[in-house]
Amino acid sequence: MKVCELFTSIQGESTYSGLPCVFVRLTGCNLRCSYCDTQYSYDGGDEMEVADIVERIKEAGVNLVEVTGGEPLLQGDETLRLIGILLEEGYRVLVETNGSKSVRDIDSRAVVILDVKTPGSGMNAEMDFSNFEHIRPSDEVKFVICDRADYDWSKKLITDHSLEGKCTILFSAAIGRLAPRQLADWVLQDGLDVRLNVQIQKYIFGPGERGV
Repeated sequence: MKVCELFTSIQGESTYSGLPCVFVRLTGCNLRCSYCDTQYSYDGGDEMEVADIVERIKEAGVNLVEVTGGEPLLQGDETLRLIGILLEEGYRVLVETNGSKSVRDIDSRAVVILDVKTPGSGMNAEMDFSNFEHIRPSDEVKFVICDRADYDWSKKLITDHSLEGKCTILFSAAIGRLAPRQLADWVLQDGLDVRLNVQIQKYIFGPGERGV
């Protein structure tokens, strides 16, 4: 597998925010989102055997692991095998995916964090919306909101696909493009059943430091 980086940090997003977590960031992404903060994951990295990745994770001594990217599902069966092995080893596994690839074959014991691309990302046309058919109550669907148009689009998508009550829904303000306070005001005004998702790793370590 081609691994961009493997490190231990504080989980900065999702309902697992604040927990120590080992991040396995795989190389490669098929999208080019306007607000991407991990462009370095597009290329490069080191070739690693799955067994070596698992050994590195064991050395970290942390039970929560996130497999992310880039887009981790681009590495196909190898990614699925890594997820399965980690689950068998007793790890709690999060899989963050950009929503353009099917999540159908991801082990049901893992938590899928499906990052839905809004129009402001420039990549919403690349989404595989059939993924909503495979989402389970333990999974999370994340929307990175750039402006009011993104917010309204996301609300409609949630209604059209009956996502409320089906899974955890995360709304995150795109850094530098929308103030979290503004997004919070809209959520409160509309009484949405969503979780405001703030990238706490950027507050802890700074904008350019490790986290996801």
